[in-house]
Amino acid sequence: MTDQEIIECWQGEDAPLLPILQAFHNRDDHITEAAIKTIAASLRIPLAELFATITFYHHFSRDLPGKNAPRVCTGNVCCLNGGTQLLESLKAEGATAMPCAGRCDDMVPVLRGDKIYVGQDADSLENRPTPLPADNPGNAEECVFRHIREEGRSQLDGYRYSGGYCALESAIMSSRKELIDLVIDSKLAGRGGAGFPTGLKWKAVNEAHGSPKSIICNADEGEPGCFKDRAIMDHDPHALIEGMTLAAYATGARRGFIYLRYEYPETEGILQRAIDEALNAGLLGNDILGKEDFHFNLQIRRGAGAYICGEEGSLLNSLEGKHPFPRNKPPFPVTHGFENLPTVVNNVETLASVANIVRKGAAWYRDLGLGEHAGTKVISLSGDIQKPGNYEIPFGFSLQTLLHDWAGGPRAGRTIQAVTMAGLSGGFLAADDLNVTLDEACIRGRGSFLGAGGIIVFDDSRDMVSAAHDAMEFFAHESCGKCFPCRIGTQRLTERLNGNDKQLSLENWQEEVDDIGSVMKATSACGLGMAAPHITESLQRYFPEAIKSHLKKN
Repeated sequence: MTDQEIIECWQGEDAPLLPILQAFHNRDDHITEAAIKTIAASLRIPLAELFATITFYHHFSRDLPGKNAPRVCTGNVCCLNGGTQLLESLKAEGATAMPCAGRCDDMVPVLRGDKIYVGQDADSLENRPTPLPADNPGNAEECVFRHIREEGRSQLDGYRYSGGYCALESAIMSSRKELIDLVIDSKLAGRGGAGFPTGLKWKAVNEAHGSPKSIICNADEGEPGCFKDRAIMDHDPHALIEGMTLAAYATGARRGFIYLRYEYPETEGILQRAIDEALNAGLLGNDILGKEDFHFNLQIRRGAGAYICGEEGSLLNSLEGKHPFPRNKPPFPVTHGFENLPTVVNNVETLASVANIVRKGAAWYRDLGLGEHAGTKVISLSGDIQKPGNYEIPFGFSLQTLLHDWAGGPRAGRTIQAVTMAGLSGGFLAADDLNVTLDEACIRGRGSFLGAGGIIVFDDSRDMVSAAHDAMEFFAHESCGKCFPCRIGTQRLTERLNGNDKQLSLENWQEEVDDIGSVMKATSACGLGMAAPHITESLQRYFPEAIKSHLKKN
């Protein structure tokens, strides 16, 4: 396509900048200065602003070999399993490092063009499908993974075979209020980390003034150690689409976007095929299932590699073609979201739960949890564990049972030293605090949080100060730079964990680290800066002797 053809293809669409940039990047394998000038002039974006936005993203190449040069995951889990060595072996091909690419259950991912290859050395790399979740080891009843393992599930016929779109068919026979009340009654809450009640969010958007309203799926699964959304989208895409369409009916939204992380290129094709199938079957588009005035247009917008775009304000700014900084709150997206209009932002796991809740009932979903806890949570488990993968657990489930009975425990001859919570954002749990149940109340009582549900395991062979350093270095690399507490604080905490910048006594080290962390938590603009200090706080809590040894050595 010519420059003008690309511009004309997208200029009249919603959220045009990202697909235009992707089109130039795909055509030329990098984004040239001439392309930047053409885009800036066509979309009336100041040249300096557009250049700053493009260079903010990790995966928009500015030079050849560009897009087709290998990018090797050097995320925390892959570095435990040969990622750094694989990167070095591919340097002659122009390989560069990329943060966690969401393949922690099947390592090490290498992104080349629009294909993902996996293997632990250059000779073993192969392109293979994303792993399916194993059968539930405890035979626990599931919601999200209830039908995901069925043959042909990713296609419309396979999805409908086990009741797919029945929830949508029944919901549109009732009122929006009845659907919203059912979701409220189920106690389904956001599974991306924030935990806000889903039904209340939908209710607020339904009642908000302004149109068109939007449903946005946050599929920018960038937290290290999290890969559950990838499994859902690859193997059960229609569950996500049905969930988004139910949300559209409940709120009166007419447009939807799946904001998909760049590192899932093959997922884009799977999702687009499913969207096309739904459109052809009258399950998307205009007059859905013959219901007049029920219109919902669903599109994919692929990100370009930026951890901060998992934060909803940054995601919205990215969609709008702005620099992806977090937004100040209030106002909230339910009233001032995409294009300053009422918007639902939910993550993949949340939306994929909805259809089964509508089909089976609110009480059914609540009763899946243990004790007073409602529902289930998908945990992405990786690191030094025998059976890494995605596990759907009832809320309130024992961490020890998950680690040892379901996932096989550590490698032979090893013991579990620590785990991270919320990917990396929740810091470490260790010692007696490994005897927790997997629910927010219990984990927050230990100074951490469950978040998106990524758990990385470290056995007793690992240097925990080094693990903390790598985690903090990731946060420093991914800080968007909008606010100085996070921008400077993550860098200073990385330096404290380096131990190379200056000689510090243990007391001075602790004082500086605690002071930096408290300022970050109190004044950062978004969750990245508030969460990063969990790393150093938990390191001090569980591994004071390791810190002493580290300081003495340096």
